[in-house]
Amino acid sequence: MSESGEPAPVVNKNKAHRKDKLSPFAPTFSALSHSYPLFSWKVEPFKPEDNKAGPLKEESSFATLFPKYREKYLREVWSAVTKALDAHGVACTLDLVHGSMSVRTTRKTYDPYIILKARDMMKLMARGVAVNQAVKVLQDDIACDIIKIGNLVRNKERFVKRRQRIIGPDGSTLKAIELLTDCYVLVQGNTVSVMGPFKSLKEVRRIVLDCMKNIHPIYRIKELMIRRELAKDPKLANESWDRFLPQFRKRHLKTSEKTAKKNEKLEHKLEARKAAGIETTAEELKKEVAAKKKVYTPFPPAQLPRKQAETTEKRRAERAEAFVAPVETAAPTVEEKRKHKKRSAAELEAEMDAEEPEGIEKSKKKKKKRKATEEDS
Repeated sequence: MSESGEPAPVVNKNKAHRKDKLSPFAPTFSALSHSYPLFSWKVEPFKPEDNKAGPLKEESSFATLFPKYREKYLREVWSAVTKALDAHGVACTLDLVHGSMSVRTTRKTYDPYIILKARDMMKLMARGVAVNQAVKVLQDDIACDIIKIGNLVRNKERFVKRRQRIIGPDGSTLKAIELLTDCYVLVQGNTVSVMGPFKSLKEVRRIVLDCMKNIHPIYRIKELMIRRELAKDPKLANESWDRFLPQFRKRHLKTSEKTAKKNEKLEHKLEARKAAGIETTAEELKKEVAAKKKVYTPFPPAQLPRKQAETTEKRRAERAEAFVAPVETAAPTVEEKRKHKKRSAAELEAEMDAEEPEGIEKSKKKKKKRKATEEDS
């Protein structure tokens, strides 16, 4: 009992209950800051004064391989990489012979965790992330995650389609994921590189892996949008959000789930018949359902006779239109060939006579006249 006389609220000390209470209903730190001051602290940067033990005793180093096509870009920007890492007291080397990038601690390194951040930066650059973006991983409130998706789908064509589904038309799906999770996402080859807050990395990993398992990203995006709107309301900070979130039903059921559904339907029918006063057993109902079911046959149903006759007539008409037989002429006999030759010779002579010029005819007439005069004399 409190001083005012009201009963004190019962606090459940079960860890599982507290975990379920905090994690699913509070996707962002801003939503939790209203009710849970534990999550509203500010992450202070690690300074040289914070390292009271002095310089590191042992040298730590990490090396990362990079593909051949990244060599030209890395050579161009390596000066910017060394400048960014020198500020944290980390040395870096670019080995073009073996195709590797390495980072190591020095006597100037004051942050013991920065070497792991530098290693993550090298990994991101090897996977195609630009330097100005990869440098951000050195900040305390930003982490990275490289999700391997190459081995999740065996079929190459299916893999390419599902990977493209993460990007979406004109990169719209990828942009939506980035805006909702405050992350930078890059899909490259067989990996997806993600940079952002720790909690958001889990969301992006879940979206990517679900997409490769043939669950469209739009379902997760819709859920994130609803969570974002619910987080703005401080009244809902201590309540369950399950009633607001969409419940997506699986289309493909297992055999056990299908049989359970059938049994439920039979029970409902039995209850309805009992209420109507009709006494039937479960076995009789099953027999009725089996009798109503059509027997499956792989062959198509037989055509009706009238329809079959129409189709045959149509096919015949189409064939007649499509193919017209040419008129065949018989070969000429020997006599016909001779007659044809005689005719052609007579025709040629007639043509020659018709084509003779008028001057030749006049000269012939003059010769005839001369002969006639000579005979008279």
